[in-house]
Amino acid sequence: MQATSQAQRAGGARSDDAPDAVVIGAGHNGLVAANLLADQGWDVVVCEATPQLGGAVRSAEVTSPGYLSDLFSAFYPLSAASPVLRALELDRYGLHWTHSPSVLAHVFPDDRCAVLSRDLDQTAASVEEFAAGDGAAWRAMAEQWESIRQPLIDALFTPLPALGPALRLLGGLGGAGALRMARMALLPVRRLGEERFNGAGAPILLAGNALHADLPPEGAGSAIYGWLLAMLGQSYGFPVPVGGAGMLTQSLANRLAAGGGTLRLSSPVESIEISDGAAVAVRLASGERIRARRAVLADVTAPALYRDLVGEANLPAGFVADLDNFQWDSPTLKIDWAVRSKVPWTAAGARGAGTVHLGVDLDGLTRYAADLATRQIPRQPFLLFGQMTTADPSRSPAGTESAWAYTHLPPGVEFSDEAIAEHVDRVEATVERHAPGFADLVAGRYVQSPLRLEQENPSLVHGAVNGGTAQLHQQLVFRPVPGFGGASTPIDRLFLSGSSAHPGGGVHGAPGSNAARAALARNGLLGGGRRKASELVMGRLYRGSAGERHAVDGGSSGERHAVDGGSAGESRALAGEPGSLS
Repeated sequence: MQATSQAQRAGGARSDDAPDAVVIGAGHNGLVAANLLADQGWDVVVCEATPQLGGAVRSAEVTSPGYLSDLFSAFYPLSAASPVLRALELDRYGLHWTHSPSVLAHVFPDDRCAVLSRDLDQTAASVEEFAAGDGAAWRAMAEQWESIRQPLIDALFTPLPALGPALRLLGGLGGAGALRMARMALLPVRRLGEERFNGAGAPILLAGNALHADLPPEGAGSAIYGWLLAMLGQSYGFPVPVGGAGMLTQSLANRLAAGGGTLRLSSPVESIEISDGAAVAVRLASGERIRARRAVLADVTAPALYRDLVGEANLPAGFVADLDNFQWDSPTLKIDWAVRSKVPWTAAGARGAGTVHLGVDLDGLTRYAADLATRQIPRQPFLLFGQMTTADPSRSPAGTESAWAYTHLPPGVEFSDEAIAEHVDRVEATVERHAPGFADLVAGRYVQSPLRLEQENPSLVHGAVNGGTAQLHQQLVFRPVPGFGGASTPIDRLFLSGSSAHPGGGVHGAPGSNAARAALARNGLLGGGRRKASELVMGRLYRGSAGERHAVDGGSSGERHAVDGGSAGESRALAGEPGSLS
């Protein structure tokens, strides 16, 4: 269910003429932030640029009548694990989870298949087929995960420096264990597979999961991401909302309405008003001004916030210089299909999996990542294939399948319609090799090129779905630029609540939660002292006054940043922010 009205509100007693907070963007992070502020008695107005709430968590019938597709993100292991979302009790507001029989299958080019199941015995048996002893090695990995699962998850979803969860994690690991965990966190995922396993099955499950983000198999830090996503799948599965991805964000909107918050659709914010170094109001494209008494929270990408809404003239020169180095993740090509029957996989393990990886083995993943790095369209793409009806029978008529696949394309390349059509053919040929007859079963198709993804959700700049690269140089205190790695910005009472902030992409609500917590703290008893300390640190980090304008080669702001995010007049990314497609 999608909201279609211009505003949703409850009670009618509050006015949005001067709310406590304005939240820009009704993606899941913006809605999480708005809910948490409303829970504390704040009057909150959410302004969403598009006619639909949800950002990158939306669904619609786009392939054929009766077939429901998730337009952007689809499977939600991070949502299932997130303490932020669990605390909101969204099941009381319309959200219900469901699972496919197995979590994930990776089909090799020779049709061998490794399967990840929530049943540890089944996962161990699958990887054991590839090499004796690998089942026991997977069990050992899962036991290690379970011993630290909760403090690690808490550390991931808590604002930095997350001292409490970090201390509990250290206590669970011990000194030697913590040192080894730190080493694993820096490993390439290929090396992790080589160290822990003898066969090809377990390593490909880890590496395929690492490729859900823009992390190459040889990239530092890819091991921890692949391990984390695989272990989340082992413990929580890759669940989906009953009735479509949009039910997740609709439940957040329902909760906000019940708490007295206001959601305004088709209300794009054009600029943030700054007075005496603080955010005091937003101005809509219509010309309307909404004053914010306590805070403005922006569920948009970092370049959109700082270049389009704030303006470089209001930022320290050093900060703007760092922002020039902000890196997007790779563009995405996504295809949805209405399939008249179940997908006819020849690999039995793929038939019950909600998510199927296919197209390449581990060496193929390396070649695929190298093609992207060298700005070549991969000749053999790595595919993430979703079987939505297998996970949720409500998505299409009985005996059919609502399916999708996505793959990445190289950054910095202009894609013609012919190039996109050619790559769609390449994707479908890959599926056909492992599911003969698939093409004849397709009743409808919907293609989202990188350009179309951005047109449908302006936060998906160039088709990037993660709010910026997930590689180590743009994580933690380096996200989105070197600094705190949190929601605070150089502007007082302005907070970044989108996935460009720590801990990054994925549908888990942590950036929204962190921004709400920061806004509440700023308005608490110690808020003034906190801000002065923050300004002191920022002054050292970003030397240069707020009035100094950063110039590169004498070009104008619009000329300098046409590739990264366009000129300020384009009002990019003022819709709900992105989240990775997994």
